[in-house]
Amino acid sequence: MNYSTLLIALLIALGAAYFLGRNRARSLAGQGESMHSLPTHYGALTALWTTLPPLLILIMWVMLEPRIVDALLTMQLPEAIRTASEAEVRLALSKVHNIASDPSMMGQSELGSVAAHLVDLEQRAAILKGGVILSLILLGVAVTWRRIQPDLRARGEVERIVRVMLFSSSAIAVLTTLGILVSVLFEAVLFFQKVSPIEFLFGTTWSPQVALRADQSGSSGSFGAVPLFAGTLLISAIAMFIAVPVGLMAAIYLSEYATSRVRQLAKPALEVLAGIPTVVYGFFAALTVAPFIRGVGESVGLDVSSESALAAGLVMGIMIIPFVSSLSDDVINAVPQSLRDGSYGLGATRSETVRQVVIPAALPGIVGAVMLAVSRAIGETMIVAMAAGLAANLTANPLDSVTTVTVQIVTLLVGDQEFDSPKTLAAFALGLVLFIVTLVLNFVAIKIVQKYREQYD
Repeated sequence: MNYSTLLIALLIALGAAYFLGRNRARSLAGQGESMHSLPTHYGALTALWTTLPPLLILIMWVMLEPRIVDALLTMQLPEAIRTASEAEVRLALSKVHNIASDPSMMGQSELGSVAAHLVDLEQRAAILKGGVILSLILLGVAVTWRRIQPDLRARGEVERIVRVMLFSSSAIAVLTTLGILVSVLFEAVLFFQKVSPIEFLFGTTWSPQVALRADQSGSSGSFGAVPLFAGTLLISAIAMFIAVPVGLMAAIYLSEYATSRVRQLAKPALEVLAGIPTVVYGFFAALTVAPFIRGVGESVGLDVSSESALAAGLVMGIMIIPFVSSLSDDVINAVPQSLRDGSYGLGATRSETVRQVVIPAALPGIVGAVMLAVSRAIGETMIVAMAAGLAANLTANPLDSVTTVTVQIVTLLVGDQEFDSPKTLAAFALGLVLFIVTLVLNFVAIKIVQKYREQYD
């Protein structure tokens, strides 16, 4: 029984348990019993106790099964492989999994018997897994069914379970962030043991390719990340120069000036931009915008690169417009109508009301929308890779080819890499810098929101 089948079974059990618990409470109430809670609370309690324990067991099973299976398979490997290096053992296990997925290959490899053992283990695990999950479902229904009595405080118990679930969700989000930070920080520390932080943060030459021979020029690589930071800021600035004014004015028009008919048509059409894949924007930038900019520049005597920061920034700005406009529109619509009416009552025009009342009142949300757009611009990869290139040039000229931090992270981690070389570890150092920059942006946004929220709430 695979995981999708078990999830479907859990969903069916969730609905069935809810109806069973609710009908049980209604039956007792129909017999004249005075129930402490509503029938829906008893149904929710039955559903939670029926599905939560099997779901937790299933999650633990998903996490532990691959490790246990690999440990059992390692014991079945030939002695020569089992006593070899860890990398060779992992390679052999990968071959075993590939052979197990194609039964015709079992008789053509020395690992065929191990693959057959894997197939047997998977079949037994599927039977055991299905039996455990179904048994827990039935046990949960039976136990909760017996617990449903008039004096059972079902509502309080359901609320406690929901609070625990909400707390667990928050804890998972926080722990995930801490896990990402710790993993990136650990690898970044290894990088800074090989490369000076001063060179990385203030160096102006980025050439992470390590030479094959020590006598070659730049045999240790050059890891000055200033060109990457400059390219990221340049492209993000161009994108925000396009996205913020256009998005904000679009939001003001849709919320304050447009008729309901125009709003119903324009708002979904504008938000379609957010659903277009970034690779499509990249193609558009590389095949349409970049040649157009180059042609216009050459017609007036400018030297324009075939891949330029301006092309990437313009297209990225178009992509980010929905992030600014949609969130700003929602925030502006949330401004109380009483503020507008008061402004009109004092004789202000609509434009004066928007400029002096609505926008200041909505400023915290607008700042949040802009900060979200900035984070989106800094983290964009595909458009930059296709339209701005991979050259780490330290320049403020938007007509030149540049690269960004995210593009270099992808470049450094593509293909087979050795995670003890400065070239690969540099990606984690760049990721750490990106994490810190995003954290600072969020901190600044929170401070601005708090300042103006105190003024206008």
